[in-house]
Amino acid sequence: MDLEIREPTTAAAWDAALLKLPDPHLLQSWEWGAFKSRHGWEPSRYLWVDAASNQPQAAASLLTRRLDYLPVQVMYVPRGPVVNYGDDALVDRVLRDLETVARRRRALFLKIDPEVKLETPESETLLAILDRDGWRRSEEEIQFRNTVLLDLTPSLDDLLMGMKSKWRYNVRLAKRKGVTVRHGSRDDLPLLYDMYEETANRAEFVIRPEAYYRDAWGSFIEDGLAQPLIAEVDDQPVAMVIIYRFGERAIYMYGASRSAHRDKMPNNLLQWTAMEWAKEEGCTIYDMWGAPDELDESDPMWGVYRFKKGFGGEFIEHVGAWDYPASRAGYGLYKVAMPRILSAMRWLHWRRTGEANE
Repeated sequence: MDLEIREPTTAAAWDAALLKLPDPHLLQSWEWGAFKSRHGWEPSRYLWVDAASNQPQAAASLLTRRLDYLPVQVMYVPRGPVVNYGDDALVDRVLRDLETVARRRRALFLKIDPEVKLETPESETLLAILDRDGWRRSEEEIQFRNTVLLDLTPSLDDLLMGMKSKWRYNVRLAKRKGVTVRHGSRDDLPLLYDMYEETANRAEFVIRPEAYYRDAWGSFIEDGLAQPLIAEVDDQPVAMVIIYRFGERAIYMYGASRSAHRDKMPNNLLQWTAMEWAKEEGCTIYDMWGAPDELDESDPMWGVYRFKKGFGGEFIEHVGAWDYPASRAGYGLYKVAMPRILSAMRWLHWRRTGEANE
C-alpha cells in the first residue's frame, strides 16, 4: 500500500478522517488537541492515507511540550496512535514514522499509550515491535492504564438486568427516595467545580485550578462533546458526572458528590442516567475510565473499581504507556533527575505555603 502522510488543518477534516478508523478516541480528537494547546502543549496531527483510495489508514495527534524546568521538549500521543493493530505492517510503518518525527524534532522522548488489550495477538505484535525499536515501558502513566467497558448495544431492560442485584436495587431506591437527575449546561460550571473541589478535599486528591476545568468541561459542552448530569434531592445538587462522547464511545471522565443524601444512592442513578443518555446519542460503548493496575483489594482504586464493575462492565487491561527515547542519554538523565526536580519543587511549594500561613 502506497501511503501518504498528510496534516489536516481543520477540525472537520481531522475528526471526519479519525472517525473512519478503528476505535477512535476522544483524546485523539481535534478538540482535545485544541484544549491542550491552551495549557502548554502544541498539537501536530498526522494522517496516513492510502494514495490510491484516498482513505485514511491511521492517525496520530501528537502533543509537544517544552519543559519549564529543563531545556528540552517531550512528545505524547494520548490514547494513540489510532490504527488497525491487526495490520502488522501498518503498525510498524506508523511507529517508525513517529520515531522519525521525535528524532527530527529533537524530542527527549515520545510517549504513547494505545488502547490495545493485553494477551491478544494485536498486543503481542505491538510489544514485539516496541521491543525491537528500543521503546521502554514507561514509569509514568498519564492516563489510567486499565478501564471498565460496558456494551451498550443490549436494550435498556437487558442492561439493567446485567447489573449486580444490589446496583439495580440502588438505582430504583434512588428514584423512590426522590433523587432526580437533570442535564446541566455551561451555566452550571461553578456548581460543578464546587462539588468537584469538595470531593477532592474529602478524598484527599489534588486537582487543578478552576480555570482549567472551566475549559476542560466548558469547551467540550459547547462543542456538543460533553454532557453534565446533576443529581438533586429537593432541588439541592448532591452529585454530578460529566460524560464525554466521541464517535460511538461515551466516557465517564469526571464525577463528584457531596456528603448530603449519600444514603439515597444518587451516584447509582447518575450512572444509569448517563448510560441512557449515551444510548440515545448512538453510543455503543460506555467507558468507565479508570480501574486498578492489578485486581487486588489493596489497590487504592479497589473501591472505585467495585462500584464500576457492579454495573455489569468488563475489566480491560491495556498494554500501558511506552516511551521512545529519541535521545537515549538525555532520557536516562531525565529518569534520574526528574524525581529530584519534583521533590525540590514540592519542597519549595511547602516552604512558600508554610511561610504564607505563619
